[in-house]
Amino acid sequence: MSDETYMSIGDNPMGFYALADQYLVNQQLHNLIESTNTGLWERSITTNEAWWSPKFCELLGYAYGELESNYLIFIQKIVHPHDSEMVFNAFQSHLKTNTPYKVELRLLTKANGYHWYESSGKAWPDKDGELTRMIGGIIDIDTKKRNEIKLKRNEIQLRENNKIAHIGGWEFDTKTNDLFWSPEIYEIHELDHDTDINVSNAINFYEPPYRNIITTAVNNAIEHCKAYDLELQIKTAKDNVIWIRTKGVPIIDEHGKCIALRGIFQNINEAKLRELELHNSVDLLSDQNRRLQNFAHIVSHNLRSHTGNLQFMVNLFEEVSEVEDQKEIFNNIRTISESLANTIEHLNQIVKIQTEISNEKQELHFEDFFNNTINAIDNNVAETGAIICCDFTSCPTVNYVPAYLESIFLNLITNALKYRHPDRKPQIICETYLELGHTYLTFADNGLGIDLEKYGDKVFGMYKTFHKNANAKGIGLFITRNQIESLGGTIKIESTVNVGTTFIIKLI
Repeated sequence: MSDETYMSIGDNPMGFYALADQYLVNQQLHNLIESTNTGLWERSITTNEAWWSPKFCELLGYAYGELESNYLIFIQKIVHPHDSEMVFNAFQSHLKTNTPYKVELRLLTKANGYHWYESSGKAWPDKDGELTRMIGGIIDIDTKKRNEIKLKRNEIQLRENNKIAHIGGWEFDTKTNDLFWSPEIYEIHELDHDTDINVSNAINFYEPPYRNIITTAVNNAIEHCKAYDLELQIKTAKDNVIWIRTKGVPIIDEHGKCIALRGIFQNINEAKLRELELHNSVDLLSDQNRRLQNFAHIVSHNLRSHTGNLQFMVNLFEEVSEVEDQKEIFNNIRTISESLANTIEHLNQIVKIQTEISNEKQELHFEDFFNNTINAIDNNVAETGAIICCDFTSCPTVNYVPAYLESIFLNLITNALKYRHPDRKPQIICETYLELGHTYLTFADNGLGIDLEKYGDKVFGMYKTFHKNANAKGIGLFITRNQIESLGGTIKIESTVNVGTTFIIKLI
């Protein structure tokens, strides 16, 4: 439409001066609108004839009058193909249901490609009440829209990255006690997203040994504005125990008070299990290296001692001529030979431990091995009047190498009988329990006890004895420790002289 046509908008049948006054008002309104960087447009609903104001053309980079005055051509050439249907539907909805016409669309500028604009308008009736024309305006929202799209894209990417990394965000309002979880945290807990959650039931997801840790960390963050970063275990809603990382940072107001906590929550179960397995492997390798060095020392020391004595006796045998002297020396040679054979047998047992590590583990019942051991040493139990009890209810079974478990029961029960106190009947208690996923087996007695300050670092050494017992060889505990440690377990001792001894074994 031309300026002359635009001047007649409203079809007002007034006199010349009245019409001139109306034109001035319209022109002033037009100038005011365009001064706000809004481009005006008008279209005929019936003929698709269109008019674009100078500011409209300027916003698209065109000179006034350069755009064709036809709405259909405008839709086909200027509106982005992906937006034309949306514009048409919004227009139809406005005509049929009087829905406000306001759309965000891309328009082709003259020199800079498609830009984003916001277009709004209203259909007006003629003197007969028919909707014949539509008047509206556009504003440039390209920078705002592109920033919104970029922000949304970043949010989507962040959300996808969080899913891949199994990480979510949370916030706790210290005034209202409201706790917010992102969807990823609900998924880590294997909870429905609409589940009501608060601090109390959130902490209850943590495994019992870690609840006090997380509670203390949260309290310190709120009261002392101290951030935390912890790796703990939780049990999900589906009873899966997993490792998580939780990090909390206090939000502090101008008075130095914590008004909220924000942080992350991440499923690190796979990485943590690999880390623990690596640590166990390193520890096991270190233990194996230590045992290997110990074994080499034993072989070097013990065999050299025996062979040296044996060589000395052979040389001495060759030097003496008396039959009685030769007989005495030969008896010494026999004794040394027997001792050498025993040493070699002991060393063979140590080597055998390493070769049996690969033996298939089985689900074993502690009570079966306890009963078999008691039956095997029945005479010794009767002779000493020992009272031997067991309680395996906390953990009745273990996945272990049968020969090793048999050896542990036999060595530790016979050890308790061997070192019983002379002034009282021996009492031995065997128990099992679970702690942090590990299986423990204990043997407690009321025997002689061991001075751990004096002998603590030698208890499990080979050929180490601490009592004047003729049957003591110092090999049983050494073998037992090697068997336990070869499968990644540990054995510890607690003892008081003349009170008794307790062996605590972490099997797996």
